[in-house]
Order: sequence, then C-alpha cells, then structure tokens
Amino acid sequence: MISIQNRKYGLDVALFGEFTLDDFKAYEAAVLQRAADEGVAHVLFDLSELIDFTLDMALEELRFVRAHAKEFGHLAIVAPDSWISLAAHIAGLLTHVETRYFDSPVAARDWLMATAKP
Repeated sequence: MISIQNRKYGLDVALFGEFTLDDFKAYEAAVLQRAADEGVAHVLFDLSELIDFTLDMALEELRFVRAHAKEFGHLAIVAPDSWISLAAHIAGLLTHVETRYFDSPVAARDWLMATAKP
C-alpha cells in the first residue's frame, strides 16, 4: 500500500506492507506530475512500514527510473536498518540525485525543506 502527499518541498511517499505494481504506477504518476509542475520531483521515501515488494514492481521501477532520471531532484529515505539495502538500491538507480538516509520522517522532511528548491 502506498500513500503519496504533495508538500511544498516535494512528495511524501510512505509505503506500508507490500509495494506492488499498482502502488508503483500511482507513485510514477505523482512523480511525473510533480516534475511537470515544478521541473523536478523531490521525494521523501518512508520505508519504515514496508514489509515486501513484488518482482513486477521492481522491474517497473528500473524501467521508470531509466526513462525519467532527469525528473528527480533530492531523495530522502527513511528506513530502519533492515531495509537499508532496499534504500541503497533505490538510491543507486538515481545516482545523479543527492540522496540522504534518515531515521525519522521529521529529519528527512527538514532536510528536504532546507535543500530542495523547486
């Protein structure tokens, strides 16, 4: 399940349970819309409640990031230690993006608000 909220600084994306292809399609649409409106999409990924992701979602992620890499701005990732490998995977796909890891959504939001200019 996914929750996407537009904020002044970018998108807040929280993942709960399993990250599916349908969830990713919603994320994809939000990123593209934000990039169209603001030039780039700064994203806060909160993975603290993520349990699993599907293979079709992972393949879609690869396709999307390769096709739309220039539409990403800063990336803030909130992840407990057990999910840091997934966070690193996401960040690795977005190598041109400044990526930071956080223990809490508040710290991640503060960083995006301070650094992510539309």
